Amino acid sequence: MFKKILVANRGEIAVRNIRACRDLNIESVAVYSEADRLAAHVQAADQAIAIGPSPSNQSYLVIEKIIQAALKSGAEAIHPGYGFLSENPAFAEAVGRAGLVFIGPPAQAMKMMGDKIAARNLLKDSGVPVLPGSQEIIAADDNPAEFAGSIGYPLLIKAAAGGGGKGMRIVHIADELKSTVRAARAEAKSAFGDDRIYIEKYLSERRHIEIQVLADQHGECIFLGERECSIQRRHQKVIEEAPSAAVNENLRRKMGETAVAVAKAGGYINAGTAEFLVDSSGKFYFLEMNTRLQMEHPVTEMVTGLDLVVEQIKIASGESLLLRQEDVKITGHAIECRLYAEDSVDFLPAMGEIIRYREPAGPGIRIDSGIYEGAEIVVYYDPLMAKLIAFGKDRLQAIARMKRALDEIIIAGVANNIGFHKKILSHPNFLSGDISKSFIEQYYHGPEEFSENESAAMAVAAVMKAHNHNNHQHQIRSPSEKKWLNDARKQSLGHWPAGNRG
Repeated sequence: MFKKILVANRGEIAVRNIRACRDLNIESVAVYSEADRLAAHVQAADQAIAIGPSPSNQSYLVIEKIIQAALKSGAEAIHPGYGFLSENPAFAEAVGRAGLVFIGPPAQAMKMMGDKIAARNLLKDSGVPVLPGSQEIIAADDNPAEFAGSIGYPLLIKAAAGGGGKGMRIVHIADELKSTVRAARAEAKSAFGDDRIYIEKYLSERRHIEIQVLADQHGECIFLGERECSIQRRHQKVIEEAPSAAVNENLRRKMGETAVAVAKAGGYINAGTAEFLVDSSGKFYFLEMNTRLQMEHPVTEMVTGLDLVVEQIKIASGESLLLRQEDVKITGHAIECRLYAEDSVDFLPAMGEIIRYREPAGPGIRIDSGIYEGAEIVVYYDPLMAKLIAFGKDRLQAIARMKRALDEIIIAGVANNIGFHKKILSHPNFLSGDISKSFIEQYYHGPEEFSENESAAMAVAAVMKAHNHNNHQHQIRSPSEKKWLNDARKQSLGHWPAGNRG
């Protein structure tokens, strides 16, 4: 087993990985940019090393800086988390050349399965059901209409590398095709440093179901049930569940066996996720394989009792899987809500200082957080603040506990999507399990008027941001201004849900 691991990431996933290291009595090393000098993951780690300016392309995305930090610290392995360099085969290769261990799949498997076009081509004659789409990259000088015509509208433009909904666009009519391809290509380049795209048939009424797999270095591969990831906005997941209300034992077994076959075909090792679309008849299609730890892995952990990060570390160190497929048991139900710093009108990322933070507690509640009271949400990175997870004996209990947790949590000083989650969890179609990837666009028609508490919190944040920007030493001298700010602060920070006042 390793003695020291460097975590090449930030935010909640870096904190999550550092905790797994601590559970295994492994020392942890954090890396940080200038903006993250006081970040939660820096405070959580045993050691922290600066890697450069705030923009990610000058710090977290610079392979040489990450490698140098690992060598300097004496780390034996690197865990990439998700995002940033986690699905970059060049990074995995560089880690190996430096004499370090990459906690993830081999670079060759990443190239094969992480590249969606390569994965489609690998599986096209294997019997694995794959959605109709282009079998090659759409080059910048190609005419995308030729590929689109053979597939039929509506279709989906997708980035060949990366994930998280970046570089993904729906095209309904031919007139939209060229401009949409340009936009998808530009976003993919910005997010992954790779502007390759391809075209795939778009299914309107479908569920997004994914299967978690674990594969060791000794040929053993198992699946850990499914996750329901259909609640999405702009192709980015918002709420995830395990298990899915639409998957029975027979379908779970078929999809799980397909996921294992996909992993074995690509020579996959470590934790990975096979993603599928499932239509209303129960027919499923393989989409892609995510060659990393998924953001929504906690729901699988809750229903299986496993720690996936610990399993990743053990596999990377050469240990064999102790579990066999027959040992995997799914118990209860888990739901995850992604808490973002974003406004409730047009979902633009928000910035500012978190001036009050209170985490929920009680039976069945877990929160994976990368924030604290006084932390600053900056413009340079993804606005995810925390992941809230609720577990129950069944789906209805998990939903009830999640609602309670969303009522208890306080994040003041920066706009957030807590109210948005409450609306989703209260919708009758969500409660009945009648959902699809079009759920949000079909049922969500904009926010209601801000509550008094939300308005006050946002106003306080705006005033603080303004006077801090103008002069860090500025004092509010006007009695009326001081009274308004104090009253608003008390109202926003002192708010507790009815019946739960402290």
